[in-house]
Amino acid sequence: MNLSEVQSSEIKNLDILAKSVVEGFITGMHKSPFHGFSVEFSEHKLYNKGESTRHIDWKLYAKTEKLYTKKYEEETNLRCHIIIDNSASMHYPIVKKQTVNTLNKVGFSAVATACLIEILKRQRDAVGLSIYSDSYEYYAPEKGSERHRKMLLHQLEQLLVSESSANTDTYKYLHEIAEKIHRRSLIFLFTDMFQTTKENEALFEALRHLKYNKHEVVLFHTFDGKTELDFNFDNAPKKFVDLETGEAINIYAENVREKYKEIVENYFKDLKNKCLQYQIDYVPVDINAGFNDVLTKYLISRKKIK
Repeated sequence: MNLSEVQSSEIKNLDILAKSVVEGFITGMHKSPFHGFSVEFSEHKLYNKGESTRHIDWKLYAKTEKLYTKKYEEETNLRCHIIIDNSASMHYPIVKKQTVNTLNKVGFSAVATACLIEILKRQRDAVGLSIYSDSYEYYAPEKGSERHRKMLLHQLEQLLVSESSANTDTYKYLHEIAEKIHRRSLIFLFTDMFQTTKENEALFEALRHLKYNKHEVVLFHTFDGKTELDFNFDNAPKKFVDLETGEAINIYAENVREKYKEIVENYFKDLKNKCLQYQIDYVPVDINAGFNDVLTKYLISRKKIK
């Protein structure tokens, strides 16, 4: 099955989809500043007589007429922990059948995480996963085995068909997760940054806790750019309902669009500045824009932490 076929069909095999997305990303990398970056091994070294021939790069031999082997790094040369917010607001927009082109925020986070797990596998890196809402729903420590990877993909597939009415308690569970990660790691957090119970200061204190032990923390601020940023609704009267509090308001979108965009853009700017203050990498991720920004950020962060 090629990528175009995967894009138009309901997501039933996350492993196949992740492989397709990553292969497309790797192909595109050769035309980018990451040309030459290997997502399978760390570097080449000259072949020494008597070594196993299993890792000889025969394509390179055809070009240079010299024997080089692909030098792999340690089985767990980097540890990565991925955290997903599974609260009610992350299940927006409402999607009856999730395909790679029609995802809600938690669906996008699940597919992006599967793609990260695929590229981490190729780098022989260890990966762990945490999922939270108003409870700590799932935790798996960082491991690099194939069995572990399959277990994580199964958990992510459950997210794609799940529903949630839970409030967001990001600050609370980030503290719990921080206590579990002892060795220096690369930490990715997918969340829409909606908090109904605490001020942002408490959230950023929890993010600071994640940076303890010199972890590298990347916040993927996940949102639907069409509606949550641009407020792109027609001007028929609409009822807007908060998925977490149940509060509702009836408005004409055109009447508030300009003021709405100003407030949201200022909020995004404040988040970026706050992350800069706390030395947290802030990456705004529009769920309509594909996965390249997420995978590129992994490559950049991986180089920083090594």
